Amino acid sequence: MPLFNHLTVKTTIVTAILLSSAAAYADFNHSSWDALLDKHVNMTNAGKASVVNYAGMQADKSKLDSYMAATSKVTQSEFNRWNKDEQLAFLINVYNAGTVELVLTKYPNLKSIKDIGGVFGSPWKQDFIPLLGKTRSLDDIEHNLIRGSKRYNEPRIHFAVNCASIGCPALLNDAFTARKLDKQLEQVTSRFLADSSRNRLKGNMLEISPIFKWYKEDFTMGWRGTNDVAGFLGRYNQALGMNSTQVKGLEQGKIKVSYTNYDWRLNKK
Repeated sequence: MPLFNHLTVKTTIVTAILLSSAAAYADFNHSSWDALLDKHVNMTNAGKASVVNYAGMQADKSKLDSYMAATSKVTQSEFNRWNKDEQLAFLINVYNAGTVELVLTKYPNLKSIKDIGGVFGSPWKQDFIPLLGKTRSLDDIEHNLIRGSKRYNEPRIHFAVNCASIGCPALLNDAFTARKLDKQLEQVTSRFLADSSRNRLKGNMLEISPIFKWYKEDFTMGWRGTNDVAGFLGRYNQALGMNSTQVKGLEQGKIKVSYTNYDWRLNKK
């Protein structure tokens, strides 16, 4: 084969490999949301919690609107071509940005996100997010697109999607991305479980967030070999401050489980 043709073929093959690799992680551009998080979210308690500068978010509302407008342009067919990590990172980011957007509709006259919607309404059931060809609610994104799809089988999403409340796992000050998704999910899960204000071992009683009660079924679906809440918590024994004997006691029911109170006050700075 002539040298020129040989080089041409080799270049074509390398280009195809690079393009294929890029396509596997063809991340939607979350940089504008990432910048807002970096600017207006402060991690506290050694990264175990966070507070949001909603006044700052309000001042940058046009940037938040632009990001939400960009996410709304993603079609279902385009979304379907992404790998699972890219899909999940996208949905988590849209959920969190949508939550901030919802809070800003009432801020600063708001003590809790639960005040939105009144006595008989629910902030999570309001349809206001244009996404994948429909106008959706936060519940629709979390319970139908993420949990209900059965595609992701990812209980750690409960420590990634944020409900704008002090009792909720921290809103991370980085956008989720496909490349870093597993690392980020591990980070938010470990840090939340290490927060003794919401999860703590007291003698033979493990007091944990009611998240584990509300979404118990998500921790029984065989994620990485865990089939119940005790098995899931056992994977994070260091974060919880539990030794191997205590983990075994938890699995055997010798260490009982109770639930802490959930603080619904706004996670504002």
